[in-house]
Amino acid sequence: MSEETDEVFEKAAEMFAVLSTPIRLRIISELCQGEKNVGQLLDQIGVAQPNMYRSGILGKRRQGAQMFYRIADEKAVVVCRAMCTQVAIDAAVN
Repeated sequence: MSEETDEVFEKAAEMFAVLSTPIRLRIISELCQGEKNVGQLLDQIGVAQPNMYRSGILGKRRQGAQMFYRIADEKAVVVCRAMCTQVAIDAAVN
């Protein structure tokens, strides 16, 4: 395999690792509806995940004392929606 192919697989594996917990998928789902501050994320799902920011999936901005998070990498949304949709379809069939 070429070095470029190895890099593609490495980046894909990094994204899957970040998306590997249900709570992170819930965070992405919440942020698909728009930017939210940490308090809003805590109210909706009981947790915030700053390590998703470090991975590049989320972006953030500070407004006064508030930190707001948003989706920064739309590929994560596409992967999350595709997988969750397929799991839901499979569950409905079985």
